[in-house]
Amino acid sequence: MAVTARRYYTTAEVVVHNTPNDLWVSFLGRVLDLTSLAQEYDGTQEIKPILAHAGKDISHWFDSRTGELKHRIHPVTGVRVPYTPHGPIPHVSLEVPNPLWRPVGVPWWVDPKYVISFLTEKARPVCKEDKLSRILERFLPFNSHASSYTFKFETRVLDMNKTLEENDIPDERELFLDLGLEDNFYIPALMIYFNDDLTEM
Repeated sequence: MAVTARRYYTTAEVVVHNTPNDLWVSFLGRVLDLTSLAQEYDGTQEIKPILAHAGKDISHWFDSRTGELKHRIHPVTGVRVPYTPHGPIPHVSLEVPNPLWRPVGVPWWVDPKYVISFLTEKARPVCKEDKLSRILERFLPFNSHASSYTFKFETRVLDMNKTLEENDIPDERELFLDLGLEDNFYIPALMIYFNDDLTEM
């Protein structure tokens, strides 16, 4: 599934997708749904490293400049080969010549069909990039009437189509740390006011 809207997830949201039937990973700022890949390679050695890292960030497998797998020099053949320290993974050719070798089309880490979203650059504990309407959407499982509230900060009504920073609510945690204060010295509080709009629960 290709990304249709620029939607962000926190690492806490990705980590719950950690089973063969619901398998997400993140790397280099993207979130991938590898459930169909896990089903395609079910029972094979190649899927085991991905299953072991389900719900986790695997950026350390990749070169951040190229987006490709890291490589190493094979100690026996002296050939540059993909570095897969956890074992073979899908779509990686064999390290030594073998009659089982077959060409691979688009590898899963490049294939846009697996990319479902992006990983937040910084969680506050909501995604820095999320608009308030998306934050409200995350609140709906806890309060199905959440869309009947007005969000305010310091008496100002907030624009639901803007992020926290665009609503002049900066993330000052790094500033506090630079000043020798705890990063949670001050946490901005959003006030939500119920509108009696007669909607049904």
